Amino acid sequence: MLEGLPVVAGIDLDPACRFPYEKNNGEARFLERDISKVTTDEINGLFGDAERTILAGCAPCQPFSTYAQRYELDGKDGKWGLLYQFARLAKGTMPDVITMENVPTVAKHEVFHDFVDTLKRLGYEVWHDVVDSSRYGVPQMRRRMVLLASKHASIEMIPPTHDKPKTVRQAIAHLRPLSAGESAPRDKLHVTSALSETNLKRIKVSKPGGTWRDWPKHLVAECHRAESGRTYPGVYGRMEWDKPAPTMTTQCYGFGNGRFGHPEQHRAISLREAAILQSFPRDYAFIPQDGEVSFTALGRLIGNAVPVDLGRAIARSIARHLASVAG
Repeated sequence: MLEGLPVVAGIDLDPACRFPYEKNNGEARFLERDISKVTTDEINGLFGDAERTILAGCAPCQPFSTYAQRYELDGKDGKWGLLYQFARLAKGTMPDVITMENVPTVAKHEVFHDFVDTLKRLGYEVWHDVVDSSRYGVPQMRRRMVLLASKHASIEMIPPTHDKPKTVRQAIAHLRPLSAGESAPRDKLHVTSALSETNLKRIKVSKPGGTWRDWPKHLVAECHRAESGRTYPGVYGRMEWDKPAPTMTTQCYGFGNGRFGHPEQHRAISLREAAILQSFPRDYAFIPQDGEVSFTALGRLIGNAVPVDLGRAIARSIARHLASVAG
């Protein structure tokens, strides 16, 4: 919507998506549905008599992540198979443009190649590549596979909009300081998870950009002292003020879940800070004013989201393409 492309509906199985989707997207409808149960007639009904149609989707990225692949084999069932459902909807609706976003490693899997082959057989021109979100204004080192497909002509992503990435300092330094476990009085999302006594000691000796290897030996967790744990230096880390943030995950509110420690305050980043690092507007509403804050649910919404500024760049790419083939 911010780039002039009207949004008519969104579909997700997660009920927590409803409020933020409806609150922040005007009159767009939210359908709480399993995408495998959605019919092509329903999608065509949502498109109505629109002159141009766009179908955007993203299967859950976790099955394709590097971490998950240590434990799962490639397959066509469950979450992995949702790309086949996306292909089914594309085939039954034949929109003007199709787009999807996922982790870079999705391209290693059969389901992705089957998806691309299906689009090509349907007559679409397909472009896909790994995109660095920080080159499009997102203050975060988040590399993502972006796919664009058009049934009219070749299509591709617009060139990067930022030569120099935005930094953590530029993104969140202006927010109210907090202690671990504290919430800002005027913003329920600017809230931080509590720290145990041990983790408070750990974060106090953590250096921005450093690792747990910098700690005194008595603070290092037993699992990291073991040979198998020495290859995970990115957990229990602080961000650096003058660099982009690391990739926001669904557990970005936890100090021990990655490099999610605040650069100088003794705490993990707040949910609001995580959302801003995903390039959500400062006032984006995730819950009603009287709603309860759930770190698990809100972390899932924030970490799973396509960064807003990357989404805007994709939308500009589509708008430019449609303008070029108009008439």
